[in-house]
Formats: sequence, C-alpha cells, structure tokens
Amino acid sequence: MSSAPAPTSQDQPRGTPWLCLLLLLPTCVSATIASPGTNPGIKAWLTQRTLEFGRRFGLELLQSMLQKEHELNLTGSYNTPLLGTLTYAVPRIHIHELQMNESTLDFAEDVGVRLTVQRARIQLSADWAAQLGAVQDSGSVELLMQDLAVAAVLGVSEDGSGHPTVWSAGCDTRGTDLHMEFHRGYSWLYNLLAPLLQRTLRQQLNKQLCLVLHRGIDRLDAALKHMKVSTPLDTIAAIDYSLLGPPTFTEEYGDIALKGEIFRVGTYQQRRSAQPVVLPVAPHMALPVALPTPLATPPPLAHEPMLLLAVTELVASSAAFTYFTAGALRRNISSAMLPRRFPLQLRTKSMEVFSPQLQERYPDQPMELRLWARQQPLLSCHPDAVHGTLFSSAEAFVVLPNATRVPAFLLNIDANVTGKPTITRNRLGGTVRLTGLHVTQVASNVGPVEVKRLETLLKFGLWLFGVPRANKWLQAGIPLPLPHGLSLLRPRLSLQQGFMLIATDLQYEP
Repeated sequence: MSSAPAPTSQDQPRGTPWLCLLLLLPTCVSATIASPGTNPGIKAWLTQRTLEFGRRFGLELLQSMLQKEHELNLTGSYNTPLLGTLTYAVPRIHIHELQMNESTLDFAEDVGVRLTVQRARIQLSADWAAQLGAVQDSGSVELLMQDLAVAAVLGVSEDGSGHPTVWSAGCDTRGTDLHMEFHRGYSWLYNLLAPLLQRTLRQQLNKQLCLVLHRGIDRLDAALKHMKVSTPLDTIAAIDYSLLGPPTFTEEYGDIALKGEIFRVGTYQQRRSAQPVVLPVAPHMALPVALPTPLATPPPLAHEPMLLLAVTELVASSAAFTYFTAGALRRNISSAMLPRRFPLQLRTKSMEVFSPQLQERYPDQPMELRLWARQQPLLSCHPDAVHGTLFSSAEAFVVLPNATRVPAFLLNIDANVTGKPTITRNRLGGTVRLTGLHVTQVASNVGPVEVKRLETLLKFGLWLFGVPRANKWLQAGIPLPLPHGLSLLRPRLSLQQGFMLIATDLQYEP
C-alpha cells in the first residue's frame, strides 16, 4: 500500500487543519477553472468619488513636481521704440508657490482622466540674460501669475507587459494676470519695459508650463514601468495583479481588469495580456450600485462607493491549484495534537472499536495520521454562501517503540462545507460550517474498518472541536494585499453567483 510522502515543515500549515487553510482562499472557486489568459481575476470600477479621493493627492504630487528648478530655455526678442531690439533668454525657472483654488478631476471617455484648474496662482523666479543693442546684461526676475487656468488630460493604458502606462493626451494653460519685477543689472530699465514684455512672456510661460507637465508625466510613466505588479502572500504563493488589458473609461467610471492569479513563488511565468472580458456585474449599470444592506436616504451620490471590486473565481482556483501542487494541503497529525476531549484518540486501543485486528496486532500503541488533499478542492460561490467540496486521503500508521511507522489503513475522507466571508477594514475573514462528511476505505493491512461508525464519530468531533477552532482562526482574518497607507473604509461584502463583490470607500494615512 502506497503512502503519501511526508511533508516538510515549511510546507505544513501551522496551527490549524488543512481544511481551515482552504477557507482562506480569497473568494469562490467553481468546478470549472476559467481560462487565465482571457478572464480577469479581479475587476475594479473607479467611481467619481474615487477621483475626488485621488484629486488632492494628485494635486499634491503635481505641486511637488512643479516646485523644483526646471530647464526652461525661454528665448525671444522684442523691438522697442527708440531703444532698438531687446533679445532675452531665460535658461531655467524655479516655481516657489502654486495654489490651485478650484480644481476638478473627471473621467475622459476612452482616454483616462481630465484635470481642470481655475483661478490658480503661481509664483516663480528665474535667471535671465539680455542684450539691448551692444549692451549685454543679466540678473533675475520674479513673476506672479494669477487667474491661471489649467486643463490637462492624462491618458492611461497598458504597455503589453501588465504595467500601466500614462501619457499627456492634451494640455492647455491660460494666465491673464502677470506681474514681473527684475533685479540686478539694468533692472530699473527692464521694469519700465515690463508692461511691454508681459504679453509675450505670458504666452511663452503658458506653453512652458505644459512642457513641464509633459516631462513630469514622462517621469511618472518611467516609474510605472518599474512598478511591482505582484505581492508575496506567504513563503509559498504570491498574487499577480498586473493589468490584463487597457483600462476602459466612460464619463461615469473607469473599468480596470487585473489578472489576479495566485502563483507559486519562484515558478511563475508572466502570461500574455488579453483584452478584459465583461463580468456578470453588468458594467452598463448606473452607479451608484444597490448594495446588499439598506442605507439611509441621503442624496443618491451618498450611496456611491469610491471603489467597486469584483473578485472572480480565477483568484481562488489559482490559489487552490498553487497550494495543492505545492504540497501545502497536507499534514501529519499525532495524538498530542488533538484536544484531550476529542472523541477519537490516535492510539490502537482507542481505534479498537473500528478495527479490532489493529489492537490485537499492536496493543495500545500510539498512532499517526497523514492527511492530504488528493485533488484540488472545489468551491462555488452563490448568493447564500460559499459551497465547497474537499477531497482528502488519510493514511493511518502505528508508531512502534523503535519509531518505525507501520502502515495500517488508507481512507478517503470527503467533506462538504459552506462558508460566509466577512471583511473588516483591511482584513478578510469568515465562518465555516460542516454540512457533510463521507468516509470510504481504500486499503487496509489490519482487516476491515468500520467506516460508518468512524464517520459518525468524526462528524461529532469536527462539529465539537474542529469547526469552532477553524472559525476562531478565520474570524481573525488575513490582511489584504493593499498599497502601504491605503485602507478600506466601511467596506461592504456581498456574494453573487460566481464572484464576490466588495463596495468600499478608501482612506489614506501615510
């Protein structure tokens, strides 16, 4: 009779039976594994409130990006009456202050997002060099532009390797109120000429501000190309959350499809991108979405979550496959690991009622149980609960005084479970209930095993000890792989047919 290979310590789940480990799968698995090349594991919808949440962080990033010294290379000439042609050059510029008093961030259909700023105020300084006739001069100038308007469109797509890519899809700046003051050199003269220079400088500054924005977006795109698109979950598995294809944008929301595959650390090969597919969440639905719990009756916008997240069956099917093929769903169980009051102790004397020959051959000897998943667990997501079938095999050994392990019998133990996932802040938890257990004898070296009697006792033991312990562990939850500083605020979770839907607001604490 063959036996399962002994697991190494690093492969073993700690502190709970492997049955409990399966319940950590992030969502629901169907018996049919979807093709990972075409279907997203995670689908996200960004709402207008998402943009409002991100607007202030985007403005802070924009301000920090602009408030640096920038290469300007602004040159030009002006023909002054009586004095001749004034040629000037401004090689660099430093923005000291940027106030954006009125700003909005909206979706730009089929492109990305659009930033509109009104009544902005910008204060800057620059070095200058000038030549008027045969006279050369240099100095500095301070400029204050008020009533500045900025309109910029940021294009968002996918670069073919799962990384987001951004580009400047349009930019326009308009400033009508420009004040300048020259310092050093013949500054008294240029200050007199300032009203004559303002129109030309204002037009060129408007163009240069867009160029500065373009360069900043290029730097952002370069950083995104090196962004990590996977996160380790533990020593065995990691999750790939790279883009499955270009995001889709309408005037109401952004639609993002992520791969969401869980893979074994060190063995994953990046799969090719594919266009995202439509989930059964009806993307044409008007946001806000009707949530599963009744809410108060403020204006409809108050119902709209910042983020809608659908976690599809691919996430859990890839998790089940990864942990199963890695050998993580196996465990050695000794008598010392069972609760003292557990109705079935791992000794031949305790097992005599199920296998009389076992006690006859090995009187009152300790036993050991090797438990492993013989095939990938199957779960399906329904509106009422997560329904699952777990397929395991258990081989019993007698531990002789010289530490030799003698095979006794091999059983198949299949269980039906239902679970209810829960979410609190950044942790995913849940509860589980055992709904069925079936034990069959596969082989035996000690005669027939009374599997029906054993099955009844196992059900009682799991109901009394196993399930409460699993629920205690599950209720503590596991942390979700979120970016540093980002938290889910008032998340609401609902089960749908084939996927789990999370509607949540967001909170950022650096």
